[in-house]
Amino acid sequence: MTALPQFTLAIVGAGPRGVGVLERLAASAAELLGERRVEVHLIDPFPAGPGRVWRYDQSPLLRMNSMPEDVTVFTDDSVLMDGPVLPGPSLIDWVRQVRSGTLEYPVPDDVRAEFETLVSTDFPTRRLQSRYLEWFYRKVRAELPPGITVVEHLARAVGIDEDDTVRLSDGSSVAADAVVLTVGHLDALPDRAERALESFAGRHGLAYYPAGYTADVDYSAVPAGEPVLVRGFGLAFVDLMLLLTEGRGGRFEDLPRGGLRYHPSGAEPVLHVGSRRGVPYHAKPGYRLRGKPVQLPRFFDRRAIEPLSRPLDFRADVWPLIAKELAWAYYTELFTGHPDRVRVDFAVFADKFADLAWGTAEMDGLIAAAVPALEDRLDLERLDRPFDRERFASAEEFGKAVRNYVEADLSRRADVHHSADLGAFLALLSVIGQLPALLSTGQLTAASQVSDMDGWFHGFFSYYASGPPPRRLAELLALADAGIVSFFGTDVVIDADEPTGTFVASSASHPDTVTARTLIEARLPEASVPRVSDPLLRQLRDSGALAEETVPDVAGETLPSGRIATTLCDFRLLAADGTPHPRRFSVGPHTSVRSAAAFTRPRTNAISFRQNDALAREILRLANP
Repeated sequence: MTALPQFTLAIVGAGPRGVGVLERLAASAAELLGERRVEVHLIDPFPAGPGRVWRYDQSPLLRMNSMPEDVTVFTDDSVLMDGPVLPGPSLIDWVRQVRSGTLEYPVPDDVRAEFETLVSTDFPTRRLQSRYLEWFYRKVRAELPPGITVVEHLARAVGIDEDDTVRLSDGSSVAADAVVLTVGHLDALPDRAERALESFAGRHGLAYYPAGYTADVDYSAVPAGEPVLVRGFGLAFVDLMLLLTEGRGGRFEDLPRGGLRYHPSGAEPVLHVGSRRGVPYHAKPGYRLRGKPVQLPRFFDRRAIEPLSRPLDFRADVWPLIAKELAWAYYTELFTGHPDRVRVDFAVFADKFADLAWGTAEMDGLIAAAVPALEDRLDLERLDRPFDRERFASAEEFGKAVRNYVEADLSRRADVHHSADLGAFLALLSVIGQLPALLSTGQLTAASQVSDMDGWFHGFFSYYASGPPPRRLAELLALADAGIVSFFGTDVVIDADEPTGTFVASSASHPDTVTARTLIEARLPEASVPRVSDPLLRQLRDSGALAEETVPDVAGETLPSGRIATTLCDFRLLAADGTPHPRRFSVGPHTSVRSAAAFTRPRTNAISFRQNDALAREILRLANP
């Protein structure tokens, strides 16, 4: 029999997602590849494994917002997929194995101290995670089956020709039989509002920093001692805060009775931070569940989604199911972990809870009768907008309220007395894993999917479940005490004031304003195929080979989502005319499949692992039809 020619696969993006696809190709090769040989070309200007976001070459001040026991790049038997499970160590297990000598790895000197002291509940540096991802890639490559080989290209893909030849920034090219784009978050050119602010700044000699990945932005020109307006209070702000304070020579001191004191270097600006909520993301909880294991999913899964009447409105039809799921996990932990704080047996409460809809008077009455303390009741609206409709006399008074809020959050997330919060946290992770079942129905209204699910809900998820390590909020308070950070307000508005030639910030929280000559957008850019800055994606878009996803409405209208349009079932790129490409694929957070992080908590049936497996098997079937 004549041997089949070699099949060439180009993976554009060699970070943890691209390497995850490679790992799944290797896992299913024995079953699906046959005698066909596959040569995989990993294309990325950053090192394979960590990629751009997790590259080792970034500030050692930047840390993960996950504990090492909650980070893995390996599948386990919780993952519902067709390919085989190939287990491996979580981040903390890897560190322990290296530390004990059971796994050989040359630990660099500048992370050796962290290797030697890391415990499961620490928050590692991103540099340490970079080493874990690099090791994962080396392990995958070393254990490739005989039919798969890998070629690395430390270059940027700048175009793909009609015959699937991938052109690279170093002048070379790869003649591919199939192409996978694992490009992560999409860098974007400024939108209309940002361009107007840039133009204003240019006319008046001001500094404006549009949305971008914090570690990639040069903030060295931000002046010391001057007021700086910062719009955004999430993880991007936390990174910015550290780079402009401790990164400029300041020092945090641990106080004997708890808390921190900041000693300025004199090189810091004064950061006035505001956002829609006006508060930072919640700190990650520092405890484990005390009660019985929470059974998830319980009220939000495919069986609950499919019977819903169509068309679906996310806030009206889907959110009540999600809220009930969060409450189920929250009250399971409260009743079984802290039975002294409830009035009825959990089995009695659970039976009645299951029969009632969230948000009804009957449900509210059940909870009020069973849970006497207001602080023990789950108030999702208050969680989402803690200062909604509150008006303060001044920015100073609002700042005091935010300080109290952050102190209370730190206390609550450190005290196992409030471990019910962890139940809700785990339920949110479960909900994210069920959203593909919702999308597969195709019955959400377009406005609801784009604005409510992609917008509001994912913002709420990040705010509640994807916050910083607790120490970061303690550092925030210390910086506020030192006069380096001030809390400006909710629903912040930035005006470009032509008469004064300055940026002026106001908020819904108080009547005061702040004037500054520097404005920083502390956030990642929103997904936007029309404004994408990557040269490869621009070339594909302009040629009609890649399109922006348009979300169909059951009423017949469509709305653009900003994401890369792909098929939901097999991740194929959709062209501008709506046809799927037979040999081009894309996965990632800014595609139609809306995946989460490339690595995840162990034993959570992670979406990204399921997608990697399905995509790898599709490619192997393409290689060996």
